[in-house]
Amino acid sequence: MAEGATLLGVTTASATAFAAQAAPSPKPAAPAPQATAPAAAVPSAPVEKVIVTYGARTAEATSSTAAKGDTAEKAAQAGEALSCERRLAGGPALVDLGAATTEQDVAKVMAAFRADPAVASVEADVRAYPMAVAPDDTDYAEQWDPFEPTGGVNVPGAWDRATGSGVTVAVVDTGYAARTDLAANTVAGYDFISSSTDARDGGGRDGNPKDEGDWNATGGECGAGSRASDSSWHGTRVAGAIGAVTHNAKGAAGIADAAKTVDAVLGDAAFTDSADVTIVDNATATATSPVAVTGVTGDAPATLKANVDIKHTWRGDLVIDLVAPDGTAHRPKNSDSGDSADNVLATSTANASSEVANGTWKLQVRDIASGDTGYTNSWGLTF
Repeated sequence: MAEGATLLGVTTASATAFAAQAAPSPKPAAPAPQATAPAAAVPSAPVEKVIVTYGARTAEATSSTAAKGDTAEKAAQAGEALSCERRLAGGPALVDLGAATTEQDVAKVMAAFRADPAVASVEADVRAYPMAVAPDDTDYAEQWDPFEPTGGVNVPGAWDRATGSGVTVAVVDTGYAARTDLAANTVAGYDFISSSTDARDGGGRDGNPKDEGDWNATGGECGAGSRASDSSWHGTRVAGAIGAVTHNAKGAAGIADAAKTVDAVLGDAAFTDSADVTIVDNATATATSPVAVTGVTGDAPATLKANVDIKHTWRGDLVIDLVAPDGTAHRPKNSDSGDSADNVLATSTANASSEVANGTWKLQVRDIASGDTGYTNSWGLTF
């Protein structure tokens, strides 16, 4: 009898990755620190116009006539002579305040717009001044990527707008090596490596994302062509580029120092087969797709994952088995006459801890009813 296995829906996560880049030559100088202007000095000139942004589904958002009519209503409410000057490129309306240039008059006009539920926002049309101060972190001058004009990302110009507050970034890499410059911005992560040998921490998957080092003591240790090398500590470097504590007079400056980073160690072996195998309609024969697993130490994990992509109309006709090298079958999917949906795109989890990992694993698919056809598009195993 086939062992039971849980069929899970596949969830795709998108993540932003920070790639390390080689420093250009010659190395640019870090920009000089800027003095922070006091809030009272910005703006220094009277407010003559305001920018009004209307809700997406309001008439004023797309109709200049409606926006002019609304401006006339607000002029009457505030007792000021207002005019809708023009529509800005992004859609908001530019409203001229006329003689309403005192602080009290401007406040009345803006309050009238803000009280309207059709208005998403209203702001003074004034010149903006940079408020961010260059970091005093000791290694900031060596970090060409935040400010170098050709290959950098020009973050100093954005720091007065946002520094990542409320954002958590997942760093799926080699893990985290403790550093005082990162500790305050690091939250609990996870170690996804099943093999205790590969994880180098004496355990399998757990809640400790510590980077144990990815060094190779000798050439060929990690397969033909691999070289002896020191640890890269790459996950820590990426986490530091994202969220190292800034303005603390030490170490590096994070691009988004108000954000948090969560570290995940990813290094499990994956084996796939993308050859199309035809599934014969209502047949006793099975469509078989093999995957050869090599280089995995010991037995398969108790949470062996099989990622399946099958193209087939009326997927309820299908019976799917995952067959281990020793012939043990795990059944992630049985037939279901009521399941009329097309295709199988899912991840099944099976307890394969009693089977040796290395060898030929097979995905076997059988169609038990007539009228629909398909094929295996791809599948794979993650150890």
